[in-house]
Amino acid sequence: MKLNKVGMIAGLSLGLIAAGCGGEDNNNEDNTANTGNNNNGNVENNEGNNDAAGADVGEELDYTITGIDAGAGIMSAAEEALEVYGLEDWTVQASSDAAMTQALGDAYGNEEPIIVTGWTPHWKFAAYDLKYLEDPEGVFGESEDIKTFAREGLEEDHPEAYAVLENFYWGEEDMGTIMMEVNEGADEREAARDWIDNNEDVVSEWTEGLDAVDGEEIELVFVAWDSEIASTNMIGLVLEDLGYDVTLTPLEATYMFQAVADGEADGMVAAWLPLTHDHLLEDFGDSMVDLGVNLEGARTGLVVPEYMDIDSIEDLQ
Repeated sequence: MKLNKVGMIAGLSLGLIAAGCGGEDNNNEDNTANTGNNNNGNVENNEGNNDAAGADVGEELDYTITGIDAGAGIMSAAEEALEVYGLEDWTVQASSDAAMTQALGDAYGNEEPIIVTGWTPHWKFAAYDLKYLEDPEGVFGESEDIKTFAREGLEEDHPEAYAVLENFYWGEEDMGTIMMEVNEGADEREAARDWIDNNEDVVSEWTEGLDAVDGEEIELVFVAWDSEIASTNMIGLVLEDLGYDVTLTPLEATYMFQAVADGEADGMVAAWLPLTHDHLLEDFGDSMVDLGVNLEGARTGLVVPEYMDIDSIEDLQ
């Protein structure tokens, strides 16, 4: 099945011990007051330093956060964060996963400031010393799951493919292995094949008891993020090993969901929920079959290098 039209390219607490005479009590009261004043001054100084750090970073970055493709849920969350935290001067610049990681690598190599929309699993956390900015308002939510969806009727048309997709489950380290190999220069299919060859016991749990097929066509769609490139190439090869003729089509997130919902594509293993793609699930979920979680513990947020002297989104105010 081939898509007809797609959108390609996503205290110290102080305790004073009172002595027995009134003069010492007065001294203690004076000391306590002075200590309190000093502590208040330290808090104010720290807040001032954080404000200064945020202002400095903003000026250096022209108040710009480097994002990915505009249709990604993480971009909507980043825009919401600007509103929630009162960052009226800031903007989120849409680009792509590849452009974002290139900008991050360039800045990191020169130890320059940069703020990006980030997620795990992703190879950049293994390649660079990075941190998520704290999100006390919870705009980006807690951890996410990556889920698999199939078109309606796939189970009847291609039961073996349906079973593989339904059985598919792995961990962050598995996905990360493929992403790192690709980042180091390996071809995507080659890296996926290496993982399959080294994890035959895992793959056999997805394919146990299934019959081989003879060239039946299957099309999987995905957003061209490094994480989804890894997972879709890998599961595509597993289906090829069963005898399927597999087509992998990269799309923007909206078109990915629409293609499966409309039956123009057979499935995807790239739905980040409940945050990143929630708005798309609302639009298309009733026309797809939910095959469950294929990876748990994913996370999204604003990410910076460890050498940057900011720790929270609030520091950008």
